[in-house]
Parts: sequence; C-alpha cells; structure tokens
Amino acid sequence: MSVRVGIIVTGTEVLHGQITDQNGPWVAARLLEAGLEVAHVTVCGDRPDDMAAQLRFLTEEGVDLIVTTGGLGPTADDLTVPTVADFCGRALVLDRALEADITAIIRNWRRFADDHELSPALTAAIAKQALVPVGATPIPPTGTAPGVAIPADQHRPAILILPGPPRELQAMWPSAVTVPAIAAVLARGDDVQHRTIRAYGLSEADLARTLRRAEADLPDFAALEVTTCMRVGEIEIDTRYPSSADPAYEALVALLQREHADQIFSVDGARLDDVLAAALSDRTIATAESCTGGLVAARLTDRPGSSAFMLGGVVSYSNEVKTDVLGVPAELIERLGAVSEPVAAAMAEGARATTGADIAVSTTGIAGPGGAVPGKPVGTVCFGLAIDGRPTRTVTRTFPGDRTMVRTLSTTFALHLVLGALTGKRAE
Repeated sequence: MSVRVGIIVTGTEVLHGQITDQNGPWVAARLLEAGLEVAHVTVCGDRPDDMAAQLRFLTEEGVDLIVTTGGLGPTADDLTVPTVADFCGRALVLDRALEADITAIIRNWRRFADDHELSPALTAAIAKQALVPVGATPIPPTGTAPGVAIPADQHRPAILILPGPPRELQAMWPSAVTVPAIAAVLARGDDVQHRTIRAYGLSEADLARTLRRAEADLPDFAALEVTTCMRVGEIEIDTRYPSSADPAYEALVALLQREHADQIFSVDGARLDDVLAAALSDRTIATAESCTGGLVAARLTDRPGSSAFMLGGVVSYSNEVKTDVLGVPAELIERLGAVSEPVAAAMAEGARATTGADIAVSTTGIAGPGGAVPGKPVGTVCFGLAIDGRPTRTVTRTFPGDRTMVRTLSTTFALHLVLGALTGKRAE
C-alpha cells in the first residue's frame, strides 16, 4: 500500500489510561478499508509541545495524511487547532458562518430563546471553536466542535482534525472524507480487500502451523498480509490483499477450512452474535445464569431483532433462586455443590420449563477471586444445555484470568455451546 497515514490521538485522560482510546482503532479501520497504510498511531496529552513533536515526527516519516482526534473543545486545554495551525505556519481567523452555526447549536442544546443574551464566557468559548487556519476547510460540527481539513503543501502532509467524542467523530467522518484536500489523498488508496475468518477452540499454535504450511505450499501467498488476534477466546484471522490476489486468498480459505473445519464458525466476517442469530431463526432460547450474572442474556439481546428468538433469562445467583425459581432440587446442591454438572443441567431444564423456550443454556461456576474448593479451582464453570427433543448436555471448563475474564470467557463459551449444538460443531 503506497499511501501512508499517521493518527494522533490527543487527550491527557487517554494518555493516563482514564479513558480507553476508541478513536485510533476506528479511524485506522476506516483508512485501511480505503486502501491506505496506517503507519503510526500515537497518543499524546493536551500539551502543545508534545503534539508538535508528533506532527514533526510523522511529517519526517513521510506520511501523506495526518489525522488528529480530540482537543477541539472550548476549554483552555483544548489546543489542537492552534497547535496544528502553528505547525503549518497558518494564522487563525474567525469563521463567522461557523460561529453562527455553533451558536445556533448551543442555543438549541441549552434551550436558550433567540432573545436570550449569551454570557461573555460562552460567547468567547464559541468564538474559540470557530477559529480556522487560513486556507483550511471547516467541517460542520456533529456536536459543538467542528472539524478542520488542511491541504498538503510542499513541506507538510494533509491534516484532518476531528473531535474526540467517538460518537461525534464517527458522525463527522462521511463529511470529512469528502473535503477535497482529504478526498484527494483517499483517492490514491490501493484496491485492497479485507477479509476476516473467525474460529473458536483453535489454538494459536495449530493455526501458526497451518499458516506456515500455507506459506510453503500456496502460490502467491506472499501477496497476502495475514494477521491473527485472540479475542475473548476466539481467533480472528484478518487478511488484506490486492484484488489481484483473490485466487491466493481463496486457496488459503480452503486450506483453513480443511484443517480446522470444526473450529471455524465464520468465513465471511460475520460475528458470533450474527451467526448464532441465524442459527436460531426458527428456535427460541432462554438462559439460567449464576456466575455470569446475566452476561449471556445481555449478549443475546445486544443484537437488534433478538426478540425473535430470545424469550428471557433467570439470574439464579443464590441457591434459593436456583431451587425456588428454576426447580433445582435442594438436595442436589447440598450433595454436589452449586458448581456441578447435575446442577447446571437442572438449571437449564428449569429455564426451559419456566419460559417455554426450545433451548436453554446455563452457567454456574467460580469466577473468583475467592470461592475455590478442592477439585474446583477459581475459573471452574459448569454449563448445561437443554434442547427440546434431545438429552440435556453438560460441560465443565476451567478458564484462566481474573473475575472479569472468567465471566467473559464463560459467556463466549456458552454461546458457542449453543451454536455448536445447532450446527453440528462442538464448542470444545
């Protein structure tokens, strides 16, 4: 890919870890889709000298476009526009039309009447946000902060300045990429395909062995840029390649499906939630959860349209709820403990009976950090799967990590357990 881009994420709260950066990955994904190479993603605090240093670094690296996010607010520490203007040697001028637009937004937002006189502090804040470098193009705000596009010159790349709140940035993106200075850079992007395969239960070592075989045996494999990432128990296999290498990619897909047919659940980029929704098209499901505390039900209902298959769930965290609501025999819990496969089976069967669902999945386990007993360490989770017309199935897994990770991995496993039962693949 011949066009290179650098991204600067600004904000001391991001630098210090108080807020997780969402903008860098999102912008990078959009640029990669356009066939541009993301060369650097950097984070700096709200300090002009640090931002100027990063602007100089990216310029010296020879990038064709710099995208900044954040630092466009009305407060004293929002210094992105003046810092970039100074770096580009461009004076700042007040854009009266932009000032009027921001004023109208503020009046509507705060419910100010047209004859209400704005305070001097608010007027000054609006004027600050309406300052634009000479020769730059303002981008209409999607919150209160406008974006700015600065064309390239013989010494510097084009620079696109975007707001920090992810919702505002993402809403502004379609307008930003049509500004001529930015559109001209994006138009030089390569014709690149991006494909994702997702697998569950596939070890990174086994996948690496298959990819080494692909590198040795498949013609034109070198044209494929393959990256892998383990995410909440699933492996994502991302491949970017020029359209001319379609045959090489199809050969790779065929090899992966031959070697790992039981683990691959998506070859078209579809995520687990969408694949499972399709598998549940003519079924209904319910949940009974102890250690996951409703996370499985939440995951099932995250997707729009989930009411077509999701009937409900019971968070049976206490033993009393397990017995009184789900009908789990108290004697069973007393004899085997709440974290046991027979209890998981009874929970799933109770959820099916209570809701009338075709399928019910249950979780009961020890998420930690305490609660371990002999033979049942922290991370032990028992699952039950009750499906109309089939024997109830149970599985026990031990997951690594802290409480959050155990609960997250348990949720992923529960959904794959259901998907496997419906597609003939096993989650283990």
